[in-house]
Amino acid sequence: MATMVSIDLGAQSGRVAVGRFDGETLAVTDLHRFANVPVRVHDTLHWDALRLYDGMLEGLRAAARECGGRADSVGVDTWGLDFALLDRAGRLVQNPVHHRDRRTDSAMEQVFERVPARELYERTGIQLMAINSVFQLHAMVRAGDPALDAAETLLMIPDLFHYWLSGLRVCEFTEATTSQCYDPRAGTWATDVLERLGVASLFPEVVPPGTVLGPLRPEVVEETRLEGAAVVAPASHDTGSAVAAVPFRRPGSAYISSGTWSLVGVEVAEPVIDERTFAANLTNEGGVEGTFRLLRNVTGLWLLHECRRTWALEGRRYEFGELVELAEQAAPLRSLVDPNEPAFMPPGDMPARIREACARTGQPEPGDEAAVVRCVLESLALKYRQTIELLESVTGVAPPEIHVVGGGALNRRLCQWTADATGLPVLAGPVEAAEIGNLAVQAMALGELASLEEARELVRNSFTPEVYEPRDRGPWDDVYGRFSDLATAPAPQPEPLVGGRG
Repeated sequence: MATMVSIDLGAQSGRVAVGRFDGETLAVTDLHRFANVPVRVHDTLHWDALRLYDGMLEGLRAAARECGGRADSVGVDTWGLDFALLDRAGRLVQNPVHHRDRRTDSAMEQVFERVPARELYERTGIQLMAINSVFQLHAMVRAGDPALDAAETLLMIPDLFHYWLSGLRVCEFTEATTSQCYDPRAGTWATDVLERLGVASLFPEVVPPGTVLGPLRPEVVEETRLEGAAVVAPASHDTGSAVAAVPFRRPGSAYISSGTWSLVGVEVAEPVIDERTFAANLTNEGGVEGTFRLLRNVTGLWLLHECRRTWALEGRRYEFGELVELAEQAAPLRSLVDPNEPAFMPPGDMPARIREACARTGQPEPGDEAAVVRCVLESLALKYRQTIELLESVTGVAPPEIHVVGGGALNRRLCQWTADATGLPVLAGPVEAAEIGNLAVQAMALGELASLEEARELVRNSFTPEVYEPRDRGPWDDVYGRFSDLATAPAPQPEPLVGGRG
């Protein structure tokens, strides 16, 4: 029996779970959940890294109680893109800045003055988005940010927590690739590119997923009473862990890792970097066992989370499931938006922004909560269809079905409408795919599983997906042209945030 602890940190919350592998199935027990609440200080939006670490330690204490004081391993996965800076003594220079902070508003154009867009994509294979680490870093360079002067080492967010747990400063491969600072074909940081941007000296060694970093530091053991555990870098990008847990049953199937972001992609053996993928703005993120995730980032349930938060501020509180059920009350396929419109990126009054986008494109404005939610979910389903068609066009492989993992697997309306919009079966689950993939890669590091395929076989044996068969595709075909026009038309940039709003 192998006993492993996963720490899975998302943009909204973190959770700590224990996984027990008996040689045939994986049993997962969730032990502790804690909020992830960004903090705005002096017009800068930060992640509260110390509070998050405190939540992790509380979870490890719960794991110690659950496991009789001993576990075999611990591993952390988080979102991508964001990073922490450490000084020469290994101390945190400042709380990491959130990728939704406005410091990157003009950073892409400034980077392209030094490194043209096509060259940057050719070297990194990563989708060009203003929130990527490379643009965040250059924004700091252009602003003369003193944090860079104090910094000796850059660690991505999960690497920071692995450092605090183990004492080892390295970057894990799947997370490093999200930064747009890594050259996947050379297998190292794109140092010459980074030198042109003024940040080349900050980057540590990159290690593959499944690397044993060392034992928990003595002070962590003393504080948590959890003994015997090695710190393992899983696929520390949460989507990397989630895709490792996708129970593929047919080759070439697509996946949607659905949460705050929706990562829509296929698994490939090597990066696909050419004119087609550049034109389609597809990304090549690292996976387990040297695989790559050819995908596109789609703004996901962030839209619904922000709607819910706005309505709560106005005194109308809804559980997430209530909002999804509300969508049934609204007229179908009436109002649509492109989920990736830049105006939807920052926090703020999302219902108002959705109504404005519909009005601007000559569509009826969704008036009440039900209409807004239906607009969001139907637009996401159509965006998934568009993205899957892009993937098919560049790979030449038509996905036979779609696996939805993550929190979106619980969203029955979104899963069914995705099946309807694409005409493909949707297999939903596992919901907690990131923590399951985290645990599976830890089991590989411990020698309990021999390969990624064995890990996926374990997932198939342990968790049963819910299947959604496509129904009438006709109405979706009727509006797909209209949606495609929305998704290709130039969209206005968001207005700067004012004060602490959002």
